[in-house]
Amino acid sequence: MTCKRYDIVLLDIEGTTTPISFVRDVLFPYVKHNIREFLETRWKEPQVQKHIQAIAKQANDDVNAGILSAVKINLDGPHADSAEVIRHKVLLNIEWQMKADRKIGALKALQGCIWRVGYESGQLQGTMFSDAVEAIRRWKAAGVKIYIYSSGSIEAQKLIFGFSDHGNLLQYISGHFDTTTGQKIDSSSYKTIADKIGIAPDRILFVSDIILEVSAANQAGMQTVLSVRPGNAPVDAGAFETSSNFMTIPLNSSKASTIELE
Repeated sequence: MTCKRYDIVLLDIEGTTTPISFVRDVLFPYVKHNIREFLETRWKEPQVQKHIQAIAKQANDDVNAGILSAVKINLDGPHADSAEVIRHKVLLNIEWQMKADRKIGALKALQGCIWRVGYESGQLQGTMFSDAVEAIRRWKAAGVKIYIYSSGSIEAQKLIFGFSDHGNLLQYISGHFDTTTGQKIDSSSYKTIADKIGIAPDRILFVSDIILEVSAANQAGMQTVLSVRPGNAPVDAGAFETSSNFMTIPLNSSKASTIELE
């Protein structure tokens, strides 16, 4: 299969550069085990209060939408909840949202704050596939710019690359996108990213383990590769190109108009 040269690589994280097991078995449990203490000790911090307000708005929107798992949070007014009750309700909402693996900004932003504590204290270290790191370094050396597009917040993205088991990898990353840009299964999101980068979609190579995301990027005109990694859900790739080792994805060439994806 052939494709035109690419000048940009747009990477997903979970199941692409990083094992799904790290997210599910390390990052998520860390939030679950530490969120109560985090809220109690940092409750008055402006940034934490900002996240609480976002969680409350999302919870109340969910209640109004008829989502039975959601718990209404009263932040103000004559029937405002106490700080202790608000913390309890935040915990309840976070718990069911994480179980449902919701891709919403309010949840992801608060998770990022909690993870920062873990990374900076040395309790957490981002796990990366070695070939992904090697490919990132090779792309960078060849003049290919690398961007990240993940459902995790930009804050969380920077932490996993900045505190990785291969050192600080942020020096190789030109920019980050999360769901504030748009949902990853919507083709319009990828058009928006191309516009923000300032390049035609067909000069971007998008790599992800989720077939719906790869399909959406393809519909937007991007070149795509489906990441096939240990622990990823089985998927029928169909006509999409796959890779289990990113070093098999050839570099773009300044001397050739096309490259062959192996």
